[in-house]
Amino acid sequence: MTRLTASKANKADAHRSQLSEFLKNCRSRVKPDDLGLPSTKRRRTPGLRREDVAALAGVSVTWYTWLEQGRDIQVSTKVLDQIAETLQMSADERDYLYALAQRRPAPPIPANGVKASDTLQRMVNALGCPALVMTERWHVIAWNEINSRVFFDFTKLPPEKRNLFRILMLNEDYPQDSKAYDFTVKNIVPKFRVDFSQTADVEGFQELIDELSQTCEAFREHWNSPELAFKSEGINEEMHPELGSIKYEFSSYIPEGQPTLRVLIHVPYDPETAEKFGALQQSIAS
Repeated sequence: MTRLTASKANKADAHRSQLSEFLKNCRSRVKPDDLGLPSTKRRRTPGLRREDVAALAGVSVTWYTWLEQGRDIQVSTKVLDQIAETLQMSADERDYLYALAQRRPAPPIPANGVKASDTLQRMVNALGCPALVMTERWHVIAWNEINSRVFFDFTKLPPEKRNLFRILMLNEDYPQDSKAYDFTVKNIVPKFRVDFSQTADVEGFQELIDELSQTCEAFREHWNSPELAFKSEGINEEMHPELGSIKYEFSSYIPEGQPTLRVLIHVPYDPETAEKFGALQQSIAS
């Protein structure tokens, strides 16, 4: 064995050893009650048993035991995701699992499976202006009450339908006039095109692109345009059905450590809109 080959073998052994300890630690912290399993006095160690994980992940006890022992076995993406879900891993832990087990980044989580952290939700709630959190595919996962009152109440839709791009392009209930709609389309399609070019979730994007290509004339008109937008920001003015004329500035930001998420914030652009947003926020707080 050459020195280079030995070095690679030692590195692989180290990764498998790390994987073994990581899986054991994750298994020990999950309470059987959390997964609807009976908690009996026969359990000698805290957390789940190997047979519990194997059954919930849909693999044999022998196979899971080999994985946890750090043996050199093939692991599919489907099985890794099932194990990550069973052991209630965070997104960062799921990435770490893939790095150890497959030596590659984890595939993107489907948009309707991504969740905003409690901290991020509280930050959005604390803002006195409309704000939401969405994935790179524009799937909305969090928002504040004033956003629901000014723009759109996402609770009206099931989680899998809460896609901001689709809503802006198709939903007639979204408060907009023809001038505001034209402005919106001209700004969001170039940004959506850039997001599509940078994503790892090509399949998810393509599904939405195919749907809009068939159902939305405005999308078809602008999708093949060469225009690009690398930033989501600007000033918009529209006629709101309850608030009347509102003028606001919008911009999006990436939360630190969460590169696939965007926080979209709308702030008043003039004193009249600021007064209307302020009164609305007071009514929500009272």
